[in-house]
Amino acid sequence: MDPQPCNAPPQIAEAFSKTVCVKKANAHTGYLIVLGFLAGAFIAFGGLIAILASFESAKFVGTGLSKIIGGAVFSVGLMMVVIGGAELFTGNNLIVLSTLSGEVKWGKLIRNWIIVFLANFAGALFVAWLYYQTGLWKTVGLEATDTLHVLGLNAVKTAVMKVNLSFLEGFTRGIFCNWIVCMAVWMAAGSKDIIGKVFAIFFPIMTFVALGFEHSVANMFFIPLGMFLVNAPQFVGKLVPDIFSAEKMANLNLNGLLMKNMLPVTLGNIVGGAFFVGFMYWFVYLKGAKKTT
Repeated sequence: MDPQPCNAPPQIAEAFSKTVCVKKANAHTGYLIVLGFLAGAFIAFGGLIAILASFESAKFVGTGLSKIIGGAVFSVGLMMVVIGGAELFTGNNLIVLSTLSGEVKWGKLIRNWIIVFLANFAGALFVAWLYYQTGLWKTVGLEATDTLHVLGLNAVKTAVMKVNLSFLEGFTRGIFCNWIVCMAVWMAAGSKDIIGKVFAIFFPIMTFVALGFEHSVANMFFIPLGMFLVNAPQFVGKLVPDIFSAEKMANLNLNGLLMKNMLPVTLGNIVGGAFFVGFMYWFVYLKGAKKTT
């Protein structure tokens, strides 16, 4: 039996800086594209089950518990990324550990982020499009004759909300989100068995989703799905004005996706992951360790 059930924080920092992040930064383009595509798809799968889990559940357990349930099931996405093996932009913000330690040049860090970000987008967008083709979004709730109780409408509501955030709202929610996501990745790296990794991922991810924080890769799925669905015959002309005002609906387009959500959320994710986790742990466990030796 291993006398040390998990890796200590200094060991995690050393592993990320010397091995994990160096490998990611030096990976060839094809590797990053394929695994980036898979990561985007995996996060989208988490988004799909979260939409289903929160569909009408607030009626029975209340809004708070409904959000917790949605967050709990969404965590399966990061589990597939971390345990199955994939390249996720938000998690790769931790490569900054290696750049600060001098193991990886800044150019390679930016290269990794750009390739993985775009590959994540492709994977998430593909799942959104493919799910639209399945027609499963037509699933109805208790009031089967009411358009407002169709599963797909839950996705449209989510997308409309996301493209109507202010820049500051998106940015700050993005900071909180990836601060938590990178802590999930960090703690999972500390575990030496699958069960430990599952629990290390589950609770932080449940937390960020339930609290309503913004994840750039998840939004690569949620917003395009809403854009696909809003033009479906089932919804055209039937959306409730007080929920879907003309002003709010006008932002559900490419500009709303890229400029009103992705830009502030992605910047916030970088701050949350690269600074509040990557930089701070580098300062304490790597830079600080050198000073004390």
